[in-house]
Amino acid sequence: MAGALDGQVAVVTGASRGIGRACALELAKHGASVVVNYTSNKGAAESCKQEIEAAGAKAVVVQADVSKAADAKRLIETAEKEFGKVDILVNNAGINRDRTIQRMSVEEWDGVIETDLSSMFYCTNAVVNGMRERNYGRIINMSSIIGQMGNIGQANYAAAKAGMIAFTKSAAKELARFNITVNAVCPGFVETEMVAALSDDIKKNLLAQIPLGRFGTAEEVATTVRFLCTEGSFYTGAQMSLNGGQYM
Repeated sequence: MAGALDGQVAVVTGASRGIGRACALELAKHGASVVVNYTSNKGAAESCKQEIEAAGAKAVVVQADVSKAADAKRLIETAEKEFGKVDILVNNAGINRDRTIQRMSVEEWDGVIETDLSSMFYCTNAVVNGMRERNYGRIINMSSIIGQMGNIGQANYAAAKAGMIAFTKSAAKELARFNITVNAVCPGFVETEMVAALSDDIKKNLLAQIPLGRFGTAEEVATTVRFLCTEGSFYTGAQMSLNGGQYM
């Protein structure tokens, strides 16, 4: 059966686990060839590649620390060399280093800004010439509910994720005339390793703030990303808020 993304090539940053992995698998399930990017967890990235290939799609694994401009450029160049083009870029790589402002170190600030925010610019900057030449592209930036509402102890993460939303709007305006859409996906609290690490009390408190009464799943986020690449051609500059009603 033909997939909606047959013949398309997707690069997913931070694709070895969590939301990134779910996005890579979802895009592959609909026919895309996928470049699985990781920074340090090679085993998890290779297992993602195997799962993609088992589903009948093509995949390559590329190690690159996208918080560094040269690595981001090499990632996109490798994707273009392997598959000839990049149609879809999912800027998903991210970390958190939670601490109150007065206790936060410069390294904790810089690390989150570079990995979550700067990486998005580096990858987009590297991919956009090819997309313009082909008059087609789908860029999806993985922001967060925290970028929309802020959170105690997450000033660095909130600033980075809010910056992603603002970048998304500007890029969407710049690139629309080349048939390139740019959207932000803003998940609320999702069942990933990050949420699993929270104490039971914190989880209970969070669930009380979510009208739907549950956490989201990585697969639900991935479905939204895939929708923006298949049916969502009239969405650009949008914030897709998957948060169970926690922030409206």
